[in-house]
Amino acid sequence: MKIPPVGHVTLSKAVAGRLSASLLEGTIKAGDQLPSERELIQQLEVSRATLREALKAMEENNLIEARAGVGWFACKLDAETIAAARELAGSYRSSGMKPVAPAGDPPDGPRRLPASPDKPIHIPNLKTDRLGTFEFISWWEKDKVRDAKVLVVGAGALGNEVMKNLSLMGVGHLFVIDFDTVEAANLSRSVLFRDGDSKRGKAEVVAARAKQLNPQLHVQYLHGNVTTQLGLGIIRRMDAVIGCMDNREARLAVNRFCYWMNKPWVDGAIQELLGLMRVFVPGRGACFECTLTESARRDLSMRYSCPLLARANILLGKVPTTPTIASIIGGMQAQEALKLIHNMPVEAGKVVHFNGLTNDMHTSAYVPREDCESHWVYGEVTELPARADQTTLAEMLRIARQDLGPEAVIELDQELILSLTCPQCNTREEVLRPLESVTFEAGHCPTCGTLRETEMTHEITGAESFLHRTLGSIGVPPLHILRARNASEFRFYELTGDLPEALHFRHFEGSAAAAAVPLRDRISIGEEIEPAEKPKSRIVLHEENLR
Repeated sequence: MKIPPVGHVTLSKAVAGRLSASLLEGTIKAGDQLPSERELIQQLEVSRATLREALKAMEENNLIEARAGVGWFACKLDAETIAAARELAGSYRSSGMKPVAPAGDPPDGPRRLPASPDKPIHIPNLKTDRLGTFEFISWWEKDKVRDAKVLVVGAGALGNEVMKNLSLMGVGHLFVIDFDTVEAANLSRSVLFRDGDSKRGKAEVVAARAKQLNPQLHVQYLHGNVTTQLGLGIIRRMDAVIGCMDNREARLAVNRFCYWMNKPWVDGAIQELLGLMRVFVPGRGACFECTLTESARRDLSMRYSCPLLARANILLGKVPTTPTIASIIGGMQAQEALKLIHNMPVEAGKVVHFNGLTNDMHTSAYVPREDCESHWVYGEVTELPARADQTTLAEMLRIARQDLGPEAVIELDQELILSLTCPQCNTREEVLRPLESVTFEAGHCPTCGTLRETEMTHEITGAESFLHRTLGSIGVPPLHILRARNASEFRFYELTGDLPEALHFRHFEGSAAAAAVPLRDRISIGEEIEPAEKPKSRIVLHEENLR
């Protein structure tokens, strides 16, 4: 008697069948983006290798298609693909696998916050533990929050709210950057500023007050421009980045930096009683640059015949805001950062609009652009014991050519202005600074006032006359990651020698730590200093000001 063999369905085929069934049922519709690989792995409870094998099988049957840098999308079904989907769907019927919902939709009814299955039962002492009530939140992981590193870009109205919220929630390490100073008009909408803060750096004041709100916080600030003065090595070491900026130029820079370092970032924008919040995650949906209109792209282009004027037009004006909308959007941004820290689901590539005039709120999805220039993640980073203020361009080029050959060049993140030439006086001034650091006013001839012509480059080829200059002298920030290339590949080099000073989270830590920080970077908390003796870079904060 002959007994036929028992049929065997591989797990990857069962996964492909489950997803195919979702297509046939209409749970996933033509054009829908599938959930991310991480979400599918969690829902289907399979390995990444199994999932990818299943997705490949579906692609071969023209059921889904891959879009580079974005994800998988469902194809339109026809007679041939329906038959293929039905054949695959028969593979999972007895597998007991979970159904899969399209990206952004809850898989089984209303979305529920995940609980940590390994979280031990702990009854906090609410009289002594300032963060004790958070222990009652089922998904809260104290250690993750305490160890988290978050970069806040911008210390205006939104930055104030975000820094306040993150410090109160116990996020352990905060780095804030802003190039602006406090003025009287800021006091009406910025919760951490005081009357005596006029002309002080916003980042410095916000960092100090956040430290007062939560003494357990480790904080660092940088009074500078994020587009030119923040090293990529800092972003590389962050768990999340929060953008509280008021111009497209800075947003585009942060978007590219985060994408290059494969880091998620949360953007917020406010005007009067209107606001929006959005989360961008590399590889998941649209990024900020994808959302720009063609008109906005032209405005942001730095390759005009008069780039200094183009940049001056970009930075003109400030929008009016209210403290109420800043609280709403800043609260949403801090909340999204908390979700990222806990690896909870976020609506990447989507925007939440809030209209305070009508109290309406709605979410919409952006369309990813396949040709978006921001969609590039750096490869493996080589850490060098080099410093921006000591390493010369010649030394950096020599390192690159040892790896990539004699044709290697160094690519700069920003256009480097080599010189300014006056067409009237025929005078030439060597500049050697990034475009973003040269003002429109500085572009005029000091003799006749004519707007001078700019000579720029974004590559170091080895033919330059200034190869003896240090990286820092031409605007490369400490702890930056430089990229070098030949005709076929890129290499990435970090100035890791800058790490101890560029990323320390030691500001306002006490006498021992403060001694390691330059005087210009310190703030004395609660110390009274006579005006005649008070250094210009110091600021005095009193406890009564925080009540």
